[in-house]
Amino acid sequence: MALLLLIGFLAGVITAVSPCVLPVLPIVLAGGAAGGRRRPYAIIAGLVASFTVFTLTATALLSALGLPQDLLRNIAIALLFVVAISLMVPRIGMLIEAPLSRLSRRRGGDLGGGFLLGASLGLVFVPCAGPVLATVSVLAAQHRIGVGTVFLTLFYALGAGLVLLLVALGGQRVSRRLRASSRWFRPALGVVMAVAAMAIVFNLDQRLQTALGSYTNVLQRHTEQSASASRRLAQLRGSGALPKAGTTKQPGINLPDLGTAPDFRGIVDWLNTPNNRPLSLAHLRGQVVLVDFWTYSCINCLRTLPHLRAWYAAYHRHGFTIVGVHSPEFAFEHVLANVRGAVHRLGVTWPVALDNNFSTWSAYSNQYWPADYLVDKTGQIREVHSGEGAYTTTEADIRTLLGINGGFTPGADNTPTEAITPETYLGPDRLDPSLYVGTRIVRGKAAGYKLAAAVPLNAISYGGQWTLSGQTARAGAGARLDLHFRASDVYIVLGGRGHVTTLLNGKPLGSIDVSSDRLYTVFHTAVPRTGLLELRFSPGIEAFSFTFG
Repeated sequence: MALLLLIGFLAGVITAVSPCVLPVLPIVLAGGAAGGRRRPYAIIAGLVASFTVFTLTATALLSALGLPQDLLRNIAIALLFVVAISLMVPRIGMLIEAPLSRLSRRRGGDLGGGFLLGASLGLVFVPCAGPVLATVSVLAAQHRIGVGTVFLTLFYALGAGLVLLLVALGGQRVSRRLRASSRWFRPALGVVMAVAAMAIVFNLDQRLQTALGSYTNVLQRHTEQSASASRRLAQLRGSGALPKAGTTKQPGINLPDLGTAPDFRGIVDWLNTPNNRPLSLAHLRGQVVLVDFWTYSCINCLRTLPHLRAWYAAYHRHGFTIVGVHSPEFAFEHVLANVRGAVHRLGVTWPVALDNNFSTWSAYSNQYWPADYLVDKTGQIREVHSGEGAYTTTEADIRTLLGINGGFTPGADNTPTEAITPETYLGPDRLDPSLYVGTRIVRGKAAGYKLAAAVPLNAISYGGQWTLSGQTARAGAGARLDLHFRASDVYIVLGGRGHVTTLLNGKPLGSIDVSSDRLYTVFHTAVPRTGLLELRFSPGIEAFSFTFG
């Protein structure tokens, strides 16, 4: 455990020197410069405590209380503006610091105010997600918070806090030279803090972070992404190690041994099994098994289905089976009836496991939709493939493990081979701010939007009344959506009941009748093309994402 805590500490140090620290850096610098000798320590103590506690408990706490998931972050941003104003306007600062002084024995709330500022920073500090933070996030989401998880989170926060403490102390050292002779010094610090908070509000920090790129990859590869770290993080997750190439061979099979396949865990329901009874890999010994992670609204997953159907039809009688592990991307994909309807509609006849809590996903250390793990007759993983494509290779490996010679199944590979518009999410939680133009997004309540005069390629714009919350965009009166795309096929995930009228480059294209939560086809052509798509929604329809082919 000691080595894992050291890895967590070093991961925190690395994230504190990465582009992810930029949003809070000027606030730490200004906050440290605006107080007494002990203020930097109070700021970092507040940040470490806040980040540790709320990283582990915020989601569960807010869900239990029925509160929005971004409530704490919004409160923290408001507090940053309050601190900024207190520095810019001394009289307001005195009023604010009076009650805070009770938190310490020093006059003026030096420790209390510093701790409160740090606690606010802990809620807006979004580190670059590496394996350590990913492990913590999965365990917190699954409510599996043990002593090891708490200490790993704490050491991660301490590593980041150490670097930020040096920044705060540096700011304080500079302030000693300027503060005595400069009346403008504290107001200037307040302006710096307000500008930094404003950048967080409008996501300007994300654009800067993206432009700089990730220059800490080399450091991560030698710490939290190392083989030793991967093993220890997997042990903490209780999900087994990542697949690792080995040297074990079987006669006549020239495929690597990637380790023993984890069994299916935490499955809430089964479909397409006798009486919907659970399956296990132990019961499937002697068969070649393709464990396929998918979700029914994912167009990339849907494009793999013709190949999976062909393989299942051709090789099932030879001892081949598929187990589709359905790990939901959207809330409506958790519903058994919705998944059952999609399985029937899509012609999925092999067993399907509903992995609503991502337990089996975590057991395989999976990160993608779709992802396929080919398991041999003895239960060993012999091939791992993420995403679309490579169908000929996968089928060849299936045939090798079955010991079959002869021709392959027919079927075109429809994997896109040229640049097309990427998957586009419509709810504010996953909406890419760089691909949105128009009226500022309002979260959680109905608001009016005005379509942008010009929509860049791959971007979207809202018009009319919309309620944007979580992963969902709910249409109101006069709801419209413009999309500038390049693709052969355009699909959209919709829910509710109603209709969507579509126009392409200003000309009527057709209408979509929405009757259930699923993927709908908007546009299809033989070759990719670029165009401006306009969608007009009847009130009450929910939109989730666009995908393209």
